[in-house]
Amino acid sequence: MKNKRRVLVLASLTWLLTAGSSWGDGGADLVPYAFSEEFRGRALLAQAPAAVARGEDDMGGPQEEMLPDPLEPINRAFFEFNDKLYFWVLKPVAKGYSFVLPEKVRVGISNVFRNLAFPIRFVNCLFQGKLEGATLELNSFLLNSIAGMGGFFDIAGAAGVRKYDEDLGQSLAVAGFGPGFYINWPLLGPSTLRGTFGAVGDAFLDPIWYLESSGARWTARGVNTVNTTSLNIGDYESLKKAALDPYVALRDAYYQNRLKRIKE
Repeated sequence: MKNKRRVLVLASLTWLLTAGSSWGDGGADLVPYAFSEEFRGRALLAQAPAAVARGEDDMGGPQEEMLPDPLEPINRAFFEFNDKLYFWVLKPVAKGYSFVLPEKVRVGISNVFRNLAFPIRFVNCLFQGKLEGATLELNSFLLNSIAGMGGFFDIAGAAGVRKYDEDLGQSLAVAGFGPGFYINWPLLGPSTLRGTFGAVGDAFLDPIWYLESSGARWTARGVNTVNTTSLNIGDYESLKKAALDPYVALRDAYYQNRLKRIKE
C-alpha cells in the first residue's frame, strides 16, 4: 500500500513540475514535446547541422522560412531549466516506473491516453476538412474502446488503420495563421505563439480536463507524462549528444516536424 502511495505521489509531483500537457504547437500530445512519442526519431535532425546551415530540410530540399526567435535569451534560460528538470526529476521517476511496469503494460497505458484524446483529433479533422480522417478516427475510437478494452489494445492500429494526429495548432495553420514566433515554455517545452493558442483550445476538448477533482486531473496527467517518458528514454539524450547546440537542434527539430504534420 505504501509503495502504491509513493507511485501516486511521484506521478503527481512530476505532473506539477512538467505541467502534464504539451503546449507545443498542438496540445493533443498531452506531454512535454521533448519527452513525447512525437519526438521519437526527431533527434536525427540534430545530426545534420550542415544541411540546416545550407537552408535545406531533413529531406534535402529547400527549408521552410526560419521560425523567428526574438525571445532567444529567455528561451535558452527556460531550455536549461527544462533540461535539468528532465535529468534530475522526470527521467529518474520514469526509469523507476519502467522497472515496476513491463513495456507491454506501458504501451497499453499509452494507448488508453491516446484513445481518450480522440475528441481533439476528431474535431480538428473536421476543422481542416479531413472528413475521411474524422471518419477513421471515429471508427478507431469505437473499435478500440469496445474491442480494445477502453483503448488498452490498439486494434485499429494493428489492422493498419491510418492515424490522424490533428490538433488546433495545425487547424490554425491550415486557416492561414502564421506561427508568430518560437516560445520555449518553462515546464512545457517548445511551442509557438500559434501553438500556445491552439493548445488552450484543445484543452477544452480533452476529457481529462473534465475530471471531477483537480487531484484526479493531476494524477492522470502525471501518469501519462511519466508513462510516455518511460517509453522514450534516450531520444532526448541522442539529440543532445549529436547536436552542436542542443537548444537550436530542439527548436529546429520541433518546427520542422510541425511543418511536416501541417502539410500531411
